[in-house]
Amino acid sequence: MPEFPDIVLYLESLRTRIVERTLHRVRFFSPFVLRSIDPPPSRVEGQVVRGLRRIGKQIVWEFDGPVFLVIHLMIAGRFHWKKAGAQVSRKVGLAAFDFDDGTLLLTEASTKKRASIHVVGGEDALRSFSKGGIEVFDATLEAFSTVLRSENHTLKRSLTDPRLFSGIGNAYSDEILHRAKLSPLIRTSRLSDEEVRRLFTCVTTVLREWSDRLITETGAQFPEKVTAFRPEMAVHGKFRKPCPVCGTPVQRIVYAENECNYCPTCQTGGKVLADRSLSRLLKEDWPKTADEL
Repeated sequence: MPEFPDIVLYLESLRTRIVERTLHRVRFFSPFVLRSIDPPPSRVEGQVVRGLRRIGKQIVWEFDGPVFLVIHLMIAGRFHWKKAGAQVSRKVGLAAFDFDDGTLLLTEASTKKRASIHVVGGEDALRSFSKGGIEVFDATLEAFSTVLRSENHTLKRSLTDPRLFSGIGNAYSDEILHRAKLSPLIRTSRLSDEEVRRLFTCVTTVLREWSDRLITETGAQFPEKVTAFRPEMAVHGKFRKPCPVCGTPVQRIVYAENECNYCPTCQTGGKVLADRSLSRLLKEDWPKTADEL
């Protein structure tokens, strides 16, 4: 799922292409993507896009009124900037937004159509799309610490909870925790003040570094390959590959549709964390340390 750095990249790329431009028409290719009908989508057709903003992992287009388009890409939703009037495969196409200078396509390369578009009237209605998580770049260390310790969960779960923190997901939480040298499974109630301070610094540093990196690499081009798996990442998606800091093979914990990647040496004191499925299967043969592994 596109996270804070990816959403920032999309916003930067869209600003030069659609802000203060007229949205002439919205074409829908999937009956499931539009999740609201009041106001109707025709309300924004023929209107000028006045601005863009982010709510969590959602991209918001602002129109006079005020009226807003709220687009949630979910896991597989992606934008593509094409020539004006461009068509899209109905297998992956969800919607097209037609401007004078080009057409923005919204696609979803998944059988599970989860991406969504809402048309929203007024700031009060727009606020309902916020899950309540704080923006880490607007927060003080004290506010960050208070939110982090407000619920006693594993650190990985807390960082990716949109009710606590805005815009952080599976991929960049792995990178943040590796940079902070903290176990993904440590309980937030057990963190020392120094560990919370280190985590706060790493959250803002990692998100800023990746946002700047993606914007610089993309340049004037439109980002066509937004992905959660990048070769420069330290641990996310790097199962069994050497940690760039110590060389220990990166390990993972698989759960539901996600996985958590970490370095045993850098983050867990050499301990290999139990994978719910494999550790049950192997039982006493499950390696307990990086050396046994």
